Amino acid sequence: MNEQAAARPPDWYIPASEAGEFWTGERCYITELLNTDKSPEVSLAVARIEPGVHTQLHSLTGIEEVYVVRSGRGVIEIDGVEQELAEGDQAIVPASAAQRVRNTGGDDLCCYCLCRPRFRPECYVDLESGAS
Repeated sequence: MNEQAAARPPDWYIPASEAGEFWTGERCYITELLNTDKSPEVSLAVARIEPGVHTQLHSLTGIEEVYVVRSGRGVIEIDGVEQELAEGDQAIVPASAAQRVRNTGGDDLCCYCLCRPRFRPECYVDLESGAS
């Protein structure tokens, strides 16, 4: 292998993000694990919602979202229908459905969030204030 090839990573390699966890206007913390043009069909993040907090009512235009609860307890609302969630539970939010999550426990509620196709900020629709 020549030196130039060794210095350039393969196309399939995606280095770890240095962004870490960040606060969103959705009232939760997000850590993006996978969100790249190299994988347009899917993205993966962790959402962390503090006790007593509910996320902003929103939809994702054209994006289906799957929640998998890592820890904590809460209630998810999809198009006005509520369902309790606990560790290991999953919820599939249809594309463009109105959604929000409320932490009903005493500890942080942490969920994996898998988006198909991948999450893009321009697809986020704030249904509380009407701003996107």
